[in-house]
Amino acid sequence: MFDWEITFIAGKKKARKRVGRGSGSGHGQTAGRGTKGSLSRAGAMSMSLYEGGQMPLFRRLPKRGFSNFEFTTRFEIVNVSQLELFSDGDNISIEELLGAGLIQSRKSKVKILGDGELTKKLQVKAHKFSKSAEQKIVSCGGKAAVIGEK
Repeated sequence: MFDWEITFIAGKKKARKRVGRGSGSGHGQTAGRGTKGSLSRAGAMSMSLYEGGQMPLFRRLPKRGFSNFEFTTRFEIVNVSQLELFSDGDNISIEELLGAGLIQSRKSKVKILGDGELTKKLQVKAHKFSKSAEQKIVSCGGKAAVIGEK
């Protein structure tokens, strides 16, 4: 006798429910779906917001205002103190910041902020600079160039 035969004998494997196979099976006629309604039909899907034909909550509530969130320009921030990891006299652009792991993506816009100290002469190219950051870069003999400005 094989091991798999024992499980059948002991009733370990439960047979799947065969619905819609005649009234004698106990799951015939409507196949356990009830009578009528969208969920009794083939291919029916229940929508989580569906309220049985009642006007859904999200349509009953008034819509107000306007949000500029999707139109805002988001900048990745790099502080002046983080630029210390570059060597003296380097030209720093978006590529170098990406390579150093200071920004996430080549497509992102970068703003340099003036937090921390800078001791090296650097040529920095970014989309924006704070006044204090620009002063610190220039005071060390470097140059702050804005990308996208003519």
